[in-house]
Amino acid sequence: MLKSLLKAILATMLILTGLAVGGTIFAAKGIDKAGDRLEEEIHS
Repeated sequence: MLKSLLKAILATMLILTGLAVGGTIFAAKGIDKAGDRLEEEIHS
């Protein structure tokens, strides 16, 4: 019983960690694109 509960908790943690990492990468790419657009506006 305890072993299966620990496995479920571990699986949930792995999924949530993956979502957090994916969200961070997605946000960083969005910020990078916004920075590129801003730089283009400043230099043109």
